[in-house]
Amino acid sequence: MNLIVAVDKNWAIGNKGELLVRIPADHKMFRQETTGKVVVLGRKTMDTFPGGQPLKNRDNIILSRNEAYQQKDAQVVHSVEELLEAVKGYDTKEVYVIGGSSVYEQLLPYCDTAHVTKIDHAYEADSWFPNLDEDPDWEITADSDEQYYFDLTYHFLKYERKKG
Repeated sequence: MNLIVAVDKNWAIGNKGELLVRIPADHKMFRQETTGKVVVLGRKTMDTFPGGQPLKNRDNIILSRNEAYQQKDAQVVHSVEELLEAVKGYDTKEVYVIGGSSVYEQLLPYCDTAHVTKIDHAYEADSWFPNLDEDPDWEITADSDEQYYFDLTYHFLKYERKKG
């Protein structure tokens, strides 16, 4: 499985249920990577989408501990085991974990590719992504040229789990 995330220089991903910053080129890359594929997300992340609705042109799978939770036009699962069963019918290269922090933490062991937009700025934050730079199992295998959005600089990085 893949995961896709935008992080600041401290690996923060959000604050008070919101993204840290909205960068149009990051959103475009996210759409290009995930359209026509499977996205896996938590209920709180679903709540942040426009109208709280699933992303269009993707199979949305929501991981929620709330057994009563339902979402129109999405599949809801209640455990990592149930999720792994749900994605068995898909090519794992077509499955993208898209957040939030608890979903990333639970599913990181099952992912082998991470698409990370790393923003060279530190934001006030209350949720983080595990620091892959400090994890010996992961390495950067692709790095874009430096990107700019007003006064922000950022890179599109691809991390892959080391084989072996």
